Amino acid sequence: MPEQPTKNKPMYYPWHHFVLLPAAFIVALYSIRRYLAVSGDDSEDSRLWFTAMLLAVVGLGVLIMLRQHYALKLQDRLIRLEMRQRYFELTGQSLRPLEAQLQLSQILALRFAGDAELADLTQAAIREKLSSKDIQARIQDFQFDHLRV
Repeated sequence: MPEQPTKNKPMYYPWHHFVLLPAAFIVALYSIRRYLAVSGDDSEDSRLWFTAMLLAVVGLGVLIMLRQHYALKLQDRLIRLEMRQRYFELTGQSLRPLEAQLQLSQILALRFAGDAELADLTQAAIREKLSSKDIQARIQDFQFDHLRV
C-alpha cells in the first residue's frame, strides 16, 4: 500500500506568484525609494514619484487581497453545495427551488444550524425574510464551522 502524504503541498498560480506579484513588489520598492529621494521638494518629480508609489502600493495590496478573495468565493460555493446535500439528506427534498428565495448570507448562516432545526429554520428564513444575524440568533444547536478561512 503506498504511503499517504502527511502534509499539504503548496499550490502556486504561476502568473500571480512568479510574474505579477514579484513585478508589483519590485515596482513598489523602486517607486518608494525614488519618492523618498525627492520627497520634501515641491516639484513635479516629487508628485510624479508619489503617484507612482501610491499606485504601486495599492496594486500590490490588491494582488495580495485578490488571492484571499478567490479562496472565500470558492468556500462560499462549497458551503452552498454542502447545504444542498445536508438539506436533501434531512428532508428528502432539493434545496435548489428554495435557493432563489435565499440570499447567500442566509445560506451561510443556516450552515450553523443543527440537523434537527435546519429545515424549519430554512422555511422561517424564507417566510420571515430573516437576516443572517436573526438566523444565528434562532439557532438552538449551534454547529460552528472551524474550517472556514
